[in-house]
Amino acid sequence: MEPFRAMRRKRQQLMETECVDILQQATAGTLALLGDGDYPYAVPVSYVYSEGKLYFHSALAGHKVDAIRQCDKASFCVIAQDDVQPKRYTTYFRSVIAFGRIHIIEDEEEKLAAAQLLGNHYNPNDDEALQKELESGLSRMLMIRLDIEHLTGKMAVELMKKSSRLHD
Repeated sequence: MEPFRAMRRKRQQLMETECVDILQQATAGTLALLGDGDYPYAVPVSYVYSEGKLYFHSALAGHKVDAIRQCDKASFCVIAQDDVQPKRYTTYFRSVIAFGRIHIIEDEEEKLAAAQLLGNHYNPNDDEALQKELESGLSRMLMIRLDIEHLTGKMAVELMKKSSRLHD
């Protein structure tokens, strides 16, 4: 059996390039892990996307870290748009979900590179400040990598209609 389901409403499915665009532009999402007592644990986190991988930072210990060490399967959700349409009782949304294997980065060079990616995502073009931040804080944080195995995205039907009219 295929581990990832096909989307039921295929006409609302975003192309992979659209999903990647959303991941590159957004700044936060929700990381879902298998937590204590096998309860799902979903936590909002900052992240950066690069070349099929998502990178996160973390304290050295905590629920998230324990969950990652316990089970390497994870999913990550980003809501790129969620415009409430009160009179229609719906929202015009665009969202992406990534599934994959998550790891704490042990290699110091990879950890530094991931931290630099993350820092530049939130404060681009300030290498000097980032270098100072990493010199003082990198030893007190973990860097985490999610290797994406499956990526899917969806948008509201109404946005699909609007989008197709623009391309006609």
